[in-house]
Amino acid sequence: MLDRYLVPHLKAPLGRCAEALDRRGVRADQVTWLGFWVGILAVIALAFEAYTWALVGLALNRLADGVDGELARRQGPTDAGAFLDIALDFAFYALFPLGFALGNSDWALPALVLVVSFVGTGSSFLAFASQAQKRGLQHPQFGYKGLYYLNGLAEGTETIACFVLMCLLPEHFAVLAYGFAGLCALTAANRIWAGWRTL
Repeated sequence: MLDRYLVPHLKAPLGRCAEALDRRGVRADQVTWLGFWVGILAVIALAFEAYTWALVGLALNRLADGVDGELARRQGPTDAGAFLDIALDFAFYALFPLGFALGNSDWALPALVLVVSFVGTGSSFLAFASQAQKRGLQHPQFGYKGLYYLNGLAEGTETIACFVLMCLLPEHFAVLAYGFAGLCALTAANRIWAGWRTL
């Protein structure tokens, strides 16, 4: 819901980071992999209830995710790069709640519910993107994305905001997880309906 407003303001600073890395010969896929492994370290930090370090890892992971896209646009986007980016993003999103459950077994159920809701948003997103690709459809506001970006209530900005709140207020993890899972369920339902109507 908020990505369309936030992303345009991030393109300039991310572009400057990408330009500096491009001059040094760094490839977009390298940044994608680095960001993912930093994200894994954030999940490990959550398992040890080191929430400040997890927050740092989350921030670096998201920075890498923004920079790799700008770097790919400078170097020439590829299907392999777009696939790697979205696959590792979805893996990280699913692993992050798991970190809380590993750190506190009382949070296993809310973490599971949240991950299941991510399956709904992710599968509806990717299923529509595959069909949109066949038809040559592009979102007017997210044409720079490697896949058709089917927006909704719970997008990247909202997900990261939720993860940040979880790190800052871990004692409220269950409430945040259940609440965001509900938002994801509404997003998945809307995407399925909108996608079916569009196709």
